Amino acid sequence: MLSPKRTKYRKMQKGRVKGLATRGHRINFGDHGLKSLEPAWITSRQIEAARIAMTRYMKREGQVWIRIFPDKPVTKKPAEVRMGKGKGAPEYWVAIVKPGTIMFEISGVTDEVAKEALRLAAQKLPVLCKFSSRPGVA
Repeated sequence: MLSPKRTKYRKMQKGRVKGLATRGHRINFGDHGLKSLEPAWITSRQIEAARIAMTRYMKREGQVWIRIFPDKPVTKKPAEVRMGKGKGAPEYWVAIVKPGTIMFEISGVTDEVAKEALRLAAQKLPVLCKFSSRPGVA
């Protein structure tokens, strides 16, 4: 599972995900990418599940780039605990994804294999996704 080695602060406020992605919205490394169409928090487990689904289908051919990283801690209080007594302990890590963010990129495989691999990855994610290719590739 992906998680930061160290952070400046242990806990973080929720915040809001608004607007479109202005960073990470172009395919820079591979030929094909998986673009988010909705705002969401994507956990490190979901990223790992998507990565495994892609690489299994590609049968260790080609190359995969993960363009998102879970750097936001999400805290939870234990079950059946009364209100108050501070914020809970960090439970898991999430990546903040805005609409238009390229989450995964693939190269070194045919267009059909790339499309199917990214479709399988999209099924593991909690957002609507779109297959996109670099201009001039397909």
